[in-house]
Amino acid sequence: MVTLELSARVHATTVIHRRELATNVVLLALDAPELAGTTRPGQYVMAIPPSGEAAATALALYEAEGKLASILFFITGKRTRELGELRSGDRLDVVGPLGNGFDLTGGARDVAIVAGGVGIASVLLCAQALLRGGARVRLFYGARNAELLVDAQRFADAGCELVLTTDDGSLGQRGFVTAALERSQKPEMIYACGPTPMLRGVARIATLLGVPAQLALEETFGCGVGGCWGCVVPLVAESAQAPTFPPAELGGSDVVYARICKEGPVFWANELRW
Repeated sequence: MVTLELSARVHATTVIHRRELATNVVLLALDAPELAGTTRPGQYVMAIPPSGEAAATALALYEAEGKLASILFFITGKRTRELGELRSGDRLDVVGPLGNGFDLTGGARDVAIVAGGVGIASVLLCAQALLRGGARVRLFYGARNAELLVDAQRFADAGCELVLTTDDGSLGQRGFVTAALERSQKPEMIYACGPTPMLRGVARIATLLGVPAQLALEETFGCGVGGCWGCVVPLVAESAQAPTFPPAELGGSDVVYARICKEGPVFWANELRW
C-alpha cells in the first residue's frame, strides 16, 4: 500500500445523534456528506473540541454512508470527555479524511479482522467493503469484559462470523484475542487494529502462518498531518510507504522512521521494525 494524497479539509459537521454503547463509550453520528463520500476504510479525522481549550484528537471513522459519518470513541481524558458531552444539533469541526486506510485490492476470499478494544472503530468500513466483495470475513474481537465488546451485533448482522474473547471470560472465549486467532483456521489476509501489544502479537502470528497482515496503528497525534514528526515508527527503508525526507542514505540504515499519521496509520506487518 502507498500513502494516498487526498484533499483532506475542515468539515463543519452537526451531530445527528449520540449513543452511549457502554460506560464511557460514545458513538457520534455526524451530518457530513462530503466527508462520508471521500472516506476509505481505516481512515480517521482530527476532531476539534468546540471549546478550543484542548487540542484536536485523532478518531477513527466508524461509518460513512450517504450524508452520515460517525466516530466511535472511549472517553479517556479531557478532549474525549468534551466530545462525549455533545448532543444532537451541536456543531463539531473535524479535519479529514486523513491517513492511508486499508488496502482492499488483494482479492483475498477468506479474511480475518482482529480488533482489540477501541480498535473496533477502525474496522467496520473494512468489514463491510470486504463482505460486499463476496469475501468470508471472520471478526476476532477482544475486550476486557462483555460490556466493552461494543456493537458486536452490528458486525454479525452485516455477515461477519464472530469470534469473541474477554479477559475475564464474561463473554466468548477467555483470554487474549490473539490466542483465538492463533487457534483458528488460516486466513488469506489479516487486517487488525488495537493496542500495540495486540498488534505485535498479530504480526508474530501472521509471520508463523505465512499470511500478509495490515496493521492500523493506534497513536496520540500532535498534528495529524505529518508536520511534527511526533508519531514515528521504524519501517524498512525499501517500503513503498517509507518517507522521502530525511533521505535514508544519510543515516546509512536500512530502517527509516515513518509517521503513523501521514504514511500510515496502516502498515504491512512484515515491513515494521518495532
